[in-house]
Amino acid sequence: FVVLVARAVSPGGRVIANDISKPFTDAIAKRAQAERLSNVSTVVGTDTDTGLAPASVDLVFTSDVYHHFTKVPQVLASIRAALRPGGRFIVVDFERIPGVTPPRMLEHVRAGKEVVTQEILAAGFRLREEVRSIPLKENYFLVFEKP
Repeated sequence: FVVLVARAVSPGGRVIANDISKPFTDAIAKRAQAERLSNVSTVVGTDTDTGLAPASVDLVFTSDVYHHFTKVPQVLASIRAALRPGGRFIVVDFERIPGVTPPRMLEHVRAGKEVVTQEILAAGFRLREEVRSIPLKENYFLVFEKP
């Protein structure tokens, strides 16, 4: 999504690609350079800290990543700290519905939408909306906001 978002926020907007894997951020930086996207930078975080400066971003977007969070309260606190007041945290992740979701996904995905929502609300966010206008086959799309 980095290239798509970087083009959407140009001119003037910035995209910070954040991951705990330096090889992933290196690959993103290389792709951004090949695409001549000067508004993309990368930050390597940890499983507890995004590495983003306090109140430095308007939006945090995750896609099929949230279910990998192992230290949920710490990483959510880091995301919340990085967002400016009114900033949004978008979570697109896999549905986890017994009898509907394939067994391989039920085993892989740590928590379903209800648990994810509870965790994020407990971290001090408020649920702004669930986007249903985009047809997603196996995913949900939630938009939270930092008060």
